[in-house]
Amino acid sequence: MTQAYVTQTIQNQVATIEFFHPAHNSLPGDILAKLAKTIEEAGKNEEVLVIILKSGGERTFCAGASFKELIAIEDEKTGEKFFSGFANVINAMRKCPKFIIGRVQGKTVGGGVGLASAMDYCMATKFASIKLSELNVGIGPFVVGPAVQRKLGVSGMSQIAIDANTFYDAEWARQKGLYANVYESTEELDKAVAEFAQNLCNYNPEAVKEMKQMFWRGTEDWDELLLERAKISGRLVLSSFTKEKLKRFE
Repeated sequence: MTQAYVTQTIQNQVATIEFFHPAHNSLPGDILAKLAKTIEEAGKNEEVLVIILKSGGERTFCAGASFKELIAIEDEKTGEKFFSGFANVINAMRKCPKFIIGRVQGKTVGGGVGLASAMDYCMATKFASIKLSELNVGIGPFVVGPAVQRKLGVSGMSQIAIDANTFYDAEWARQKGLYANVYESTEELDKAVAEFAQNLCNYNPEAVKEMKQMFWRGTEDWDELLLERAKISGRLVLSSFTKEKLKRFE
């Protein structure tokens, strides 16, 4: 399939939410909106006990923001709205009363690192290296920063945010706490994710809900914080520096 999509399938009380975009699973505004809505709906669905979040395709988990849409931004309001899309997905994951398991099969960049960081438990293949590339185009990882910092710590987050040209391998990400486990192949990853998700279905949903609130304690201001960060990115994306950098991607 070459069309972008967000799908949800429910089997044995596990909801699998999958997103795809032909441009390396980059995330334009409409896909971000569908993703946030689908996560919210799965969170409210009483038939669902566990959520798996994954992307389609073989090689890239997520290339982050859609460059096509970044290039098209002409005013601060549009910029803020675009970056709010990432804020809405992260906040939907944060507030969801169910555990969200991440299945990261390949490289993840920028906003994709933010998604992986907002998972409650993330599993990956050895090919799932990460890069926070935002500084490269004249912005910064402002919206995803709090989620990445929460997982990697200030030290790990600032290291990859400043070293914006470098992919850090899956083992580095595991040592920093982003990935719980790293597998040799996608087949091994899928088997492990399926088994883990099924096992989580045996737990008391009320206990899970309380645990999520405990894990995310201290993030209660993220509704406001991430939107403030979206305004910063929305302003910076209009700078002549960034416009010049983005020309390379036209």
